[in-house]
Amino acid sequence: MLELDNIYKTYEGQPLLQGISFTVAQGETVCLLGSSGSGKSTLLRIIAGLENSDQGKVSWNGKDIASTPVHLRRFGLMFQDYALFPHKSVHENVAFGLEMQRVPPREIESRVVSALAQVNLTGFESRRVTDLSGGEQQRVALARALAPEPHLLMFDEPLGALDRSLREHLISELRGILHRTRVPSIYVTHDQEEAFTIADKVLLLHEGRIVQSGPPNEVYSRPANGWVAEFLGLGNLLSGRVNHVETARTVRSEVGNFNLECSHNHHDGDQVQVLIRPAGASLGGEAGQESVSGIVSDVLFHQSGFKTTLDNGLFFFLPIALKIGDEARIRIGSVECLG
Repeated sequence: MLELDNIYKTYEGQPLLQGISFTVAQGETVCLLGSSGSGKSTLLRIIAGLENSDQGKVSWNGKDIASTPVHLRRFGLMFQDYALFPHKSVHENVAFGLEMQRVPPREIESRVVSALAQVNLTGFESRRVTDLSGGEQQRVALARALAPEPHLLMFDEPLGALDRSLREHLISELRGILHRTRVPSIYVTHDQEEAFTIADKVLLLHEGRIVQSGPPNEVYSRPANGWVAEFLGLGNLLSGRVNHVETARTVRSEVGNFNLECSHNHHDGDQVQVLIRPAGASLGGEAGQESVSGIVSDVLFHQSGFKTTLDNGLFFFLPIALKIGDEARIRIGSVECLG
């Protein structure tokens, strides 16, 4: 449906977007995930037609839409503040865009009813938006975006102003709505939990480039490089050197030696990054490979167990709580080479 081809954009003389290309298929939700300043919101504005790229092409169904005005693209854009009219009722807010398009009154009524039903707000038509909770206001804004039957929906940090428990509830609800309506969507966030919950495909942006893309489970289980692993908080990152090159390689690091399977083309002595995941660890193990030792410097309760940090900076989730100052040897559950 939507295709971006080699999009470039500079800001104040500095590169902001550097060769961005991706597609969004019918019914697909694509999440742009990255830190502040990575160009996510600028990319949305280029797609919406609110801003021009320096280079590259935005196409819809194979047609270049560079010359298509914003209001004729039929792309819905939803912001964090919702931009609802406080003096209008729920019905009036949802109907506003349709009235601006001069849709016949009977059709407006039908679309408003349908949009409110899609977001589970049937019966809220006459309420003022100022009397609604934050979550209800978010759903009104979504209904308003759905009412014009957009070709594409775009969300720019839509849940950023809500508390964590409400965000978790609404993100699951929003995913269900998008799947039912089959409207292709682009969702911008810096929150990985939001991204992994709502997305069919995640695009990780860093320094103006897409450094990894794919389904959430693939991005999580196979990070492309050290930056991805660190940004997603996947575990402990170490530098090491390849000791010998075979199907299973030995990597030597400051905290120990590790045997691991690796698909990269390494040579003996190459420097590599190693990811040690904190889950699946256990107490014990022999000195040497696949285990590390240290003095316990911190212990915190966590849903995944007791987060135990050693004096060498490594942390693991253990099923029991050790005491600060204890000597511990920990058998590692998972070690991966990131190249």
